[in-house]
Amino acid sequence: MSEQTKARPALVWLKERSELGICLLLLALGVLVVADAIRIPANFTQRGPVGPELVPYLVGGGLILVAALLARDVLRGGRGEAEAGEDVDLDAPADWRVVAQLAAAFLANVVLINLVGFPLSGMVLFWGAAYALGSRNFVRDPLVAAGLSILTYLVFNTLLGVSLPGGPLTGVL
Repeated sequence: MSEQTKARPALVWLKERSELGICLLLLALGVLVVADAIRIPANFTQRGPVGPELVPYLVGGGLILVAALLARDVLRGGRGEAEAGEDVDLDAPADWRVVAQLAAAFLANVVLINLVGFPLSGMVLFWGAAYALGSRNFVRDPLVAAGLSILTYLVFNTLLGVSLPGGPLTGVL
């Protein structure tokens, strides 16, 4: 028996159980999260019984548990089924124009955020995303984008305490 015929059943077996790749990804992510949680510096006298590493331990452990349960299910013959109600033509090519427009809106936000602040750069991001996804209402879209951007800025700055650059609107908002 040649090497090619020996390798073929193994490839077929792996292709039929492709969900094992997701199991490996979840396992690696869980191990990474737990390893990072171990390195969090925390002194019991400073933080009390529940420290900052508790949530990463729970998330990492959950990821490892889900990876193990999914692997067990796949190895026992379980298979994910395609979504019956999905209305997507899988033979249609990707719309790279929309992807490029979304990337341009995101990159514009990255470039502008330190120059004009988050409220204005966020407005460009939201308006650009709406345009890329097909909205062509040139009165409503910038108003909604401005509202979303200002609301996001205020939530982060006032409620969450995360300082975002305000740009020229720093004293106004």
